[in-house]
This record gives sequence, structure tokens and C-alpha cells, in this order.
Amino acid sequence: MNVEQNTVRGTVRELLDGIAVVEVEQGGCGRCHEKGGCGGQQLTQMFCSGPKRYRVVNDADVRVGDRVTIAVPAGSIRKTANLAYILPLTAAIVGALIGMPLAGDPGAMTGAVAGLVIAFLYVRHRAARRVDDPAFHPHIVSHSS
Repeated sequence: MNVEQNTVRGTVRELLDGIAVVEVEQGGCGRCHEKGGCGGQQLTQMFCSGPKRYRVVNDADVRVGDRVTIAVPAGSIRKTANLAYILPLTAAIVGALIGMPLAGDPGAMTGAVAGLVIAFLYVRHRAARRVDDPAFHPHIVSHSS
């Protein structure tokens, strides 16, 4: 199975028990304006300052100071952001809309909280299923000293 991947360049800054801490040159995948891009770089620049560091399995035997290229499956950042942000917001709104006709403002508040709790539990369940799936983790595709 050949999966399209987005790549970003970075420098290994630290090694921790088989994990390489990589400082990347830019936030996101760098394909914000291309098909499949999520716009993550603009969000990163707006809300985060300073260098971005990622933990990546050191299966390429890199050393501190090595330049590396990290790959993630195309669209995975967008899907994760939708799951973590859009789903809970939508669930809270739907919960409030269901609760409002049943019990007025208290029903709307209760429905919104219930929607958030349900969304949180669903996101946790989905994340737990993907934590051991290497297809969803960034990985080193090339390096140079």
C-alpha cells in the first residue's frame, strides 16, 4: 500500500531511549496551499512561538546534530485536528440544541456539557486505537550528518 506523505526538515537536538527529539524548521507540513494541505502552518505561526520539537522513533540511528526529513501520512494532521476540535464543538452545539426545547436554558447547558463529554470519550477511544498504529506516527525518512 503506497500512502502519500507530507515531509518536513529538521535537526536532531536530543536522544532519549530510542526517541529522537527533532526541531523542525517550520510548523505543519509546509503544504498549506496545496491540495490536501490543512493550513496548520498558519495556525502554528499565529498561536505558537519558538521552535517546534517533535519526538520521533530513532529507527534510522540518527545522532544529535543530524539533519533529518520527517514524514507523516498526508491528511493525518487535518483529520486529527477535526477530531480534536471540530467534533467536540459540534457535539456541544447539537447537545445544546437538543436540550433547549426539553428544559430551556438549563437543558441547553446540560445538553452542551453532555455533548462535550460524549465527544471527549469518543476522541479518547479513537486515539487509544491509533496510539500503536505506526501509520499515524511521524517517522524519519532520510538523514545526513
